Amino acid sequence: MQVTLNTPWLDCDLGAPHRVLSWAPHRPGYQTTQHILWRQVRNADLPADLDVGAWLAQEMAGLDAVCLLTSRDIGCHHIARATVEGVTAQVLATVGLSNAEAVGARADRSGRDWDKVLAPYGTINIAVKLSLPLSDTGLLEAQSIATQARTAAILAADHTVPGGAKATGTGTDCIAVAAPSGDQHFAGMHMAQGEAIGRAVFDAVACGAAEWQATIGPQSEG
Repeated sequence: MQVTLNTPWLDCDLGAPHRVLSWAPHRPGYQTTQHILWRQVRNADLPADLDVGAWLAQEMAGLDAVCLLTSRDIGCHHIARATVEGVTAQVLATVGLSNAEAVGARADRSGRDWDKVLAPYGTINIAVKLSLPLSDTGLLEAQSIATQARTAAILAADHTVPGGAKATGTGTDCIAVAAPSGDQHFAGMHMAQGEAIGRAVFDAVACGAAEWQATIGPQSEG
C-alpha cells in the first residue's frame, strides 16, 4: 500500500488491481481497481441543492478508482499493519467524530447550525488491503470484521454523543476492503486473515480517534 497526500486528494495505491467491496459514494459495491481515493470537502463544496453524486462523478472523470468523501483534514490520516501467520492487512484511516452516533439511536442535532461550526468535522473512512486472495463472499466477511474493529476502537475511545451515550461510529462512515481475487470464502475471527484485519483496523482507528479527541474534544456537539 502506497499513500500519497495531494490535498484535497488522498490516494491509497494498492499496487495492482484488487477486488474491492465498499459502500463508497463513487463506485460502490464490488469493483476491481488499484486505487481507493479520499476527496476532502468543505461546506462551500457541497451546497444544499447540489447533486453530490453527479458532482463527485465529475471530479472523478478520467480516474479509475473507488472514492470516499470526508470533511476531516486528510492530512490527519493513520496507517496500521498487522501480519498473522503470513497474512498481512494494511489499513489507511481518517477519523472525524463530530457527527458520532450510538448505534440504534440518533442524537438530536436539530438545533445545530452546521454552516457556523468553527471546528473541523468529518467521518470515519477506512481502506483495508489484505494480502490473501479472497472471493466476493470472503470480502463480505472481511467487511464485517473491519466494521467490528471500527466499532470496538470507537467504544474503547469512550467518545460520547449528545445525551451521553457512547459512540459506536458516525452517521457517514465508509469502509472499503480490498484483496486479490481468489477462491478463499472465509475471513472470520477464527482465521489469520480475520485477526490481521481486526488488529490493523482497530489500531488505525484508535490512533485517529485519539488524535481527534486530543485536538477537538472527547464529546460530539449537539
